[in-house]
Amino acid sequence: MSKTVLITGGAGFIGSNLVHYLRARRPDLRLMVLDLLTYAGSTDSLPPDFRFMVDAPITFWHGNVCNPSLVHHLVERSDIIIHLAAETHVTRSIFDNQVFVETDVMGTQTLLGAVLKHRNKVERLIHVSTSEVYGTAIGEVIDEEHPLNPTSPYAAAKCAADRLVYSYVQTYGLPATIVRPFNNYGPRQHMEKLVPRFLTSALLEEPMMVHGDGSAQRDFVHVDDTCTALHALIDAPIDRLRGEVFNVASGEARSVMDIANDIVALTRSDPALVRRIEERPGQVVLHRGDYSKIQALLGWKPTIAWQQGLASTFAWYQQNRAYWERQLKLREIPVIHADGRLILH
Repeated sequence: MSKTVLITGGAGFIGSNLVHYLRARRPDLRLMVLDLLTYAGSTDSLPPDFRFMVDAPITFWHGNVCNPSLVHHLVERSDIIIHLAAETHVTRSIFDNQVFVETDVMGTQTLLGAVLKHRNKVERLIHVSTSEVYGTAIGEVIDEEHPLNPTSPYAAAKCAADRLVYSYVQTYGLPATIVRPFNNYGPRQHMEKLVPRFLTSALLEEPMMVHGDGSAQRDFVHVDDTCTALHALIDAPIDRLRGEVFNVASGEARSVMDIANDIVALTRSDPALVRRIEERPGQVVLHRGDYSKIQALLGWKPTIAWQQGLASTFAWYQQNRAYWERQLKLREIPVIHADGRLILH
């Protein structure tokens, strides 16, 4: 029998790429997308054959993950749940943090309550957390046992949701697993994020603004690799996944300045477009993920090299200007610094 997968936040960046991925590879699955369509989500990101709230291979439901009646209605129909609904931007969370707690924490609580009620129906819950819960690495690499030291309101909210899911596994035995992706990049990503912001700045011949000295290092993994990991978690025996945490990473770290320079080289832009601005509060100094656990258990490993992924992402933004040009006014985020100054980043 066909199984139904509920993807919360499915019109966002990772969510919409996952919908495209599963639609192409798993026609046996019925997909239900729940999304509030805030500034970072759009039905334009979904495959064109989706339908609104009817029996179809892809069904879209416009609503809030914090709405108990709606969430219970959808969970009751679901066999598998992939929970991606969240506010996700570090810089935005510094200025407007209440919505992060509401969506990331209370939304997860609402979903967990529904899964608990319909536990005889739901086979598994895959909660998509983030590597930001770790904070700055205390060693060369971050594995799943690394302490959780979130350094921004966004990271703290995701950390709370992460541990909330774990508590429901321990208390109620829910069939849940937790995934901590490192920095994702790829098509359909909002321009507030680093890679699309720099790529589109290059296309517009505008400055690429680097925080501080640009030495902060990140592990960037292509969104298609993340989709492959989530797909593997759909099919793996739940007894091997229950309560487990898995990093999804490239295993490589590159600085923000190196990324800017790579984009200058790829797009043949003027190096003078790379400019430094004031450091962002809550900055993480080093992130490089250890993905050996998911590799050992499920055989997953990243397959898209940085230069390959960057080139294909640039090509997508070149070919889809109408998609991202309407986001131009949302690139700059107001940030309140510790001394009370309000600055656009």
